[in-house]
Amino acid sequence: MKDEKHILLITYYWPPSGGAGVQRWLKMLNYLTEENVVCTVLTVDPKVASYPILDDSLIADISPKIRVIRTLTREPMNAYKKLTRSKEAPYAGFANERSPSITKRFSRWIRANFFIPDARKGWNKFAYKEAHSLLSNEHFDAIITTSPPHSTQLIGLKLKKKFPIQWIADLRDPWTDIYYSKFFPQTKWAKKKDLKYERSVLENADEVIVVSQAIKSIFQQKGSVSSEKIHIIPNGFDHKDFTSFSNNNESSPQEKLQISYTGTLSDQYPVDTLCKALDEVIGKVELNFVGKVSEKAMHVLSKYGAQFKGYVEHNESIAELENADVLLLIIPNIEKNEGILTGKLFEYLGSHKSILFIGPPNGDAAQIIRKCKAGAIFDFHDYQGIVDYLNAAILKKQNNTPLNDPNLEEVSQYTRKKLARKIMELIK
Repeated sequence: MKDEKHILLITYYWPPSGGAGVQRWLKMLNYLTEENVVCTVLTVDPKVASYPILDDSLIADISPKIRVIRTLTREPMNAYKKLTRSKEAPYAGFANERSPSITKRFSRWIRANFFIPDARKGWNKFAYKEAHSLLSNEHFDAIITTSPPHSTQLIGLKLKKKFPIQWIADLRDPWTDIYYSKFFPQTKWAKKKDLKYERSVLENADEVIVVSQAIKSIFQQKGSVSSEKIHIIPNGFDHKDFTSFSNNNESSPQEKLQISYTGTLSDQYPVDTLCKALDEVIGKVELNFVGKVSEKAMHVLSKYGAQFKGYVEHNESIAELENADVLLLIIPNIEKNEGILTGKLFEYLGSHKSILFIGPPNGDAAQIIRKCKAGAIFDFHDYQGIVDYLNAAILKKQNNTPLNDPNLEEVSQYTRKKLARKIMELIK
């Protein structure tokens, strides 16, 4: 076909792996196939991969037009699970591990200094060999590498030096500036090597994609990287996931105000101000948490009758949003948190429900909520503001009036379909 484009996406995380990063490119490729793009995905065999999250339901979402090629890998994270007798692979920054043992602390030191940029680099040898074969025998217009894990970007870097092809690097998180890097006992030598990898990827990729303005600003400071080369394409939502897309701002039938939170809630996510505000509305709200919640947060929130459902498949998570009145979004209280744009923000937008945001008022997430008129924004210490918001929401629910009136035109800018078209524009 005359205008047909062929792309090769190289990604470690792909169904049955779960999480926002998987959904980003799964949904994006599905819509790209509708834009006359032939998509091949190179990923790891799930039988030997070390995924922190599994979501088998996402397999059904893969378009039959997408070709998926899986390879072997060497996984130190699987050895880590056996050594430490852990039931699951560590999340990024070991966010799902609290009070690590001596064995775990030693393992972290090994990971920080011998597996640079990350412990998934054992896949690179296998992925590069397969990608080299594909590019040698087939025509592709572009290769796209997406991370984390940032070691995936080194595959693209090596391929770029070998083949005259457009390389697009999609970096969903900061690299050496990621907030949990301070918890890694890296030596000066290891930090220097990591910075060198980061700079080399940014300088050699033809185009770089990030999810927020703040992350773009961070990467612009690394070497000779022009502003025009870095493109902001945030995570989004798939309107097809929401069964009642045009009426999702209706209140739930339960008497109490239903407040839901989806995703990870580690110790870096402050809940103290929220709990103080909840003291004022005890008996009038019901809290529901879906995803990985730290033991400390569970202990505090359980005093308010919070329900913890753990990680659920994506379709169940969407159902949780549709059944809620208010969606809670908390940003970690850490340095440089203005650029944190979690995937759940966009699915919150897609639900059309009112968002209770606690985080930096000048951050990228707050700006999007403000622009979309999607909820209320509070800093980490605005106890009275949160109380007033909750009381107003409770009253609206009692009067059976909508809690939210979002700007649907602005919200629609974050549909996966529109974001896929931005990817299409980058493919030469």
